[in-house]
Amino acid sequence: MEKKPTLLILAAGMGSRYGGLKQIDSVGPSGETIMDYSIYDAIRAGFDRVVFIIRKDFEEAFREKIVAKYEGKIRIDLAFQDPMDLPEGCTFPEGREKPWGTAHAIRSARNVIDAPFAAINADDFYGADAFRQLAKFLTSVDTAAEPKQFAMVGYRLDQTLSENGTVARGICEVAADGKLIGVTEMTKIARKDDGTIQNEEDPDAPVPLTGDSRVSLNLWGFTPALFEGMEERFATWFKEHEGQLKAEWYIPFYVDELVKGGKVTVDVIPTNSSWFGVTYREDKPVVVEAIQKMVEAGEYPVKLWE
Repeated sequence: MEKKPTLLILAAGMGSRYGGLKQIDSVGPSGETIMDYSIYDAIRAGFDRVVFIIRKDFEEAFREKIVAKYEGKIRIDLAFQDPMDLPEGCTFPEGREKPWGTAHAIRSARNVIDAPFAAINADDFYGADAFRQLAKFLTSVDTAAEPKQFAMVGYRLDQTLSENGTVARGICEVAADGKLIGVTEMTKIARKDDGTIQNEEDPDAPVPLTGDSRVSLNLWGFTPALFEGMEERFATWFKEHEGQLKAEWYIPFYVDELVKGGKVTVDVIPTNSSWFGVTYREDKPVVVEAIQKMVEAGEYPVKLWE
C-alpha cells in the first residue's frame, strides 16, 4: 500500500520570530494561526502525519500550546533543529548565533521522515488548492525513479508582494514542459508606484521582473531520497563558508544544485491558491481580511477545530 504523504513544517524559528510561543498571532475569526489553516488544508488533501521541526528548548511549551489542539485529528511528531548537529569533521564556529538555514532544518528530520513529504514554512498561508495539487503529486510519485522526482508549487510573483516593503523570493526558471531549470534567490523585490516590479539588491542596477514569473515560497514536494547525499553536501557547504558567521544553507540552493547536476527533476506545479504572509507587522490586517472573506465564502468554517 502506498504511504500517505507527510507534512513537514519548519517551525524552529517560531520562538524568536514571534517573541515566544505566547505571542503567536491569530489571523482567523476564532483565533486560528496561519499554521492552523495549513494543517487543516493538508488533512483535507489526504496528508496523514505532521512533523514539526522545532528547537528543543521550547518542546514543552510547543506540545502544550500547539500540538495539543491537533490530538485526534492527525498524527503529530517532532524533530529538533540543533545548530550543533553538524556532519562529522565539522566544528561549530565560535561567535555563530544564527541557525544554519532551511536546508539544515529539513535535514533535521532525516531520521523521522519515511514517506513522500511536503515541506512548508510555519508562517505562510498557501491555500487549499496548493495542498491538493501537491498531495496528488506525492501520492503518485515514483520513489525509485532516477533522476529523483521532486516538485514545488509555483506562485505568481505579483500575488506574493507586500505593500509595506521589499520581499525575498526564489525566482524560478521553468522549461516548456513545466520542469524547473533553476532558482535565483532575490532578496529586495518591490512593486514600484507605476506598477512595475524589480529587484533592488543593487540600487544602481535594478533587475526588472514580470508579474507572471513563478516563485518559490518554500512549498516543496520531496521523497526521502532528498536525504541521500545531503550529509556530504552540507559538509562541503560548511567548509566553503568557513568563517562566515551569518551564512545560511537554503533549500532552494540545494535543490538548484541537484537540478543542475542532473540528479533530480522538479515539477513546477501552478496553483490558483492565493499566498499570504506576514513579512511586516503591517501585513497582518491584509491577511486577517483575506481569511475572513474565505470564511464568509464557505471555504473554511468559522471554527477550524470544532
